[in-house]
Amino acid sequence: MLDIKIQQLAIGSKVLINNFELTIAAGCIHTLMGPSGCGKSTLLAAIANCLSSDFILQSQMFLNQENLNGLSTQERKIGMLFQEPLLFPHLSVLENLLFAIPKKYSKAQKIQLANQALIDAQLTGMGPQDPSLLSGGQKARVALMRALLAEPQALLLDEPFSKLDESLRQNIRQFVFETVRKRAIPVLIVTHDAADIADLQHVSKLIPLNTTSSTHNA
Repeated sequence: MLDIKIQQLAIGSKVLINNFELTIAAGCIHTLMGPSGCGKSTLLAAIANCLSSDFILQSQMFLNQENLNGLSTQERKIGMLFQEPLLFPHLSVLENLLFAIPKKYSKAQKIQLANQALIDAQLTGMGPQDPSLLSGGQKARVALMRALLAEPQALLLDEPFSKLDESLRQNIRQFVFETVRKRAIPVLIVTHDAADIADLQHVSKLIPLNTTSSTHNA
């Protein structure tokens, strides 16, 4: 379970979010929507502790009852997928996937898991490829698989399907949703596409704040 309470998230004198509270149960895929510039992606960065020092954050966050405040990005065990794939350019596709797999697995197990991920993402045989040679959709699928292979305890998705071809978007979306439900991890997805909503009962909308005194509720 992921519990988020943000009293205020601001950059300089500009307040992006006030009084935001959200609880996401294990296996639940919660959708966050809102217009560009309202702070959706910044909220994800705050949860993952990826904010730059320019931001001011007052919050309490817990993952499976563990206090996340003060923990580094890696210590939080939260997977995050940005709009850009951000693959390692010096590693092959397979090596990008292997990099994410926890150390508890043997080398043979890691290779098996990575190859299965390529099959699931409809990228069979592309392990040796240089990431720069992939299409935008292929890069997005590799990034998705890498995020899942890391076995995160929670997953944050920032427009994860926006760069996929229409013909693949539905299949990959279904695969990701089914996988996280099976693993029973909480998921927060930011999107502009209503088709990305996994459950209409679990949708929040961020509204831009016009003044520093405005109050925001999910």
